[in-house]
This record gives sequence, C-alpha cells and structure tokens, in this order.
Amino acid sequence: MRVSILDDYFDTLRTLPCFSKLAGHDVTVFTDHTDDIDELAARLAPTEALVLIRERTAIRTPLLERLPNLKLISQRSVYPHIDVDTCTRLGIVVSSDLHAGSPSYATAELTWGLVLAAMRRIPQQVASMKDGRWQDGIGHTLRGKTLGIFGYGRIGKVVAAYGRAFAMEVLVWGRDASREEAAADGLRVAAGKASFFGECDVLSLHMRLVDATRGIVTARDLAHMKPSSLLVNTSRAGLIEDGALVPALEQGRPGMAAFDVYETEPAVEHPLLAMDNVVCTPHIGYVTTDEWELQFSTVFDQINAFEQGMPINVVNADATHAAET
Repeated sequence: MRVSILDDYFDTLRTLPCFSKLAGHDVTVFTDHTDDIDELAARLAPTEALVLIRERTAIRTPLLERLPNLKLISQRSVYPHIDVDTCTRLGIVVSSDLHAGSPSYATAELTWGLVLAAMRRIPQQVASMKDGRWQDGIGHTLRGKTLGIFGYGRIGKVVAAYGRAFAMEVLVWGRDASREEAAADGLRVAAGKASFFGECDVLSLHMRLVDATRGIVTARDLAHMKPSSLLVNTSRAGLIEDGALVPALEQGRPGMAAFDVYETEPAVEHPLLAMDNVVCTPHIGYVTTDEWELQFSTVFDQINAFEQGMPINVVNADATHAAET
C-alpha cells in the first residue's frame, strides 16, 4: 500500500523497531507540519493508508473529499480531529486502538516532571546559571501539600500515585463515577468544585476534551486558587475557559502554571511563553521512544491487517459497506 505519515517532526518512526512492519509498503514520511488544505491534498493524493500522530493534523471533510485513493486512516487513541462520518460515507476505514485501561505512563511522567520543574523553579535556575548568575529565587517542597487530580482516569490515577509517593495529600474531583472510584481507592474527594480549586497546592487536569468538558475550568474556578498554587495541564488546552488563563496568572491566582498543550499547535508564539511563572513544553507528553514503539507497533499492525482484508480496531464499521457500494 502507498502509506503516508504526517507530522513526524524528527523522522523518528524510521528509527523504531516496529517500523519494519511497514516493509513492503511504499512509505512517505512528512517531517514538517501544514494546515493548508490545498497542500495537504496535493501531498496525500496518491495515499491509500494515512498514519496520524495523534491530533497533530485535523482530517476534515474538505480534505477527505479530495483524497480519492484513501482507504484507511490508522492511528491510536481518540479521534476528535477526524470527521469519521465523512470517512464512513466515502468508504474510508478508521482504525484506532483506544487502549482501554492502558494509561500513557509517558504523559504521567511528564506531568510529574512539570510539577517538579515549576515548584522548584528548575528552568529559571538553569537559565540563571547559564547567564553567569547563581540562584534565582526560591521554590517549594511538595511533601505535605495537597495534590488535586481533576479527572481520576487512566493517567490521573498514575499521577495520584506519584503524589502519594511524595507524601502529598491527594484530593480528587471529576465525574460522579470518578469520585466514587477515587473514594474506593482510599483517596479524599472534594466537597465541591469551588473547595477543590481552593484547597489544592498543585492541581493537575486529566480529562478528555469533549463537549461536556470544553471550558470546564472557568475563570471563577481559577480565582479560587491560592496565590502559591500551581495549575498543570498535560491533557488539552480547551479544558480551560477561553481567555481565562492568562488574566488569572497575571492576577496571581493561580500563582504558577505548567503547560504541555495549547489551543493551536505548534505554538511557537503564545502569551504563556513570556510569563516567568509558567513552565511550557511543546506537547511532548506522549513523545518518547518507548511510548512511540508501543503506539506505532499497533498503528502499523492496523495497516497490515487492513491489507490482508481483516481490519482491526475499526471505529466505523459501516465504512466497509460504503466502499463496496
């Protein structure tokens, strides 16, 4: 099959052992990013199988309708960036392993790295030494402080365990089912959303971005946070009410933030980058060689299964019928 891979910025996939699963396919890897529909349509015109690296490129109807050779989109995890109904109508199979019950430990580890970096001002201290100066300010210890987990799911549970290992008190908020599960695991559940934001010294977001969670963290919620508190987001930027974050940080509630996700990516220009009380990373939560080997081994398996006439992890089964009519 003619396979195209989008947004592999450092041409990393070729270096993974699992890339050998594509032997025999005609593979093209694009290492740059573009949102231009005309350019994408030209690049992908011959493509039969399209590999996506999570949500780096949105695959919408105007593009799909210009890809007559496309038969399969293969990726991993959720797919809010794909117009699945259009794929079904056009007979394009979408295969995506949703890996139920399997957390991204890479994302959880980065979350904790951001917590430590922000609370101990590690980026500022490194920059100070590189500028020929010594210490730059003073940070905070984590022991005895309250770690808030907003969304006690696959990744939230792992981060909560990290917090307990650091002798933090873990406080949970989220859907009813999440709160019940947290309580069953012996964790304290906040009395309400306002008290949750008010009590936390570190508050980490761990929810999928769907209609029900878009803007779920409001300006009012942020105003309840302590001037010494830290807000961490390695999930999705859209969880925070549009326009609420920067003013809240400027006003000192919360006092700090650490972010790995942004409204538009790549985010090379963003107001958070100019703020001394914010640590920013370029959406690298799931970007490790170990995690990618795990993810793309399945993504490439999906391509081979499709070619053999036995597609797996199909999220739009009706697409196969549309392709036959």
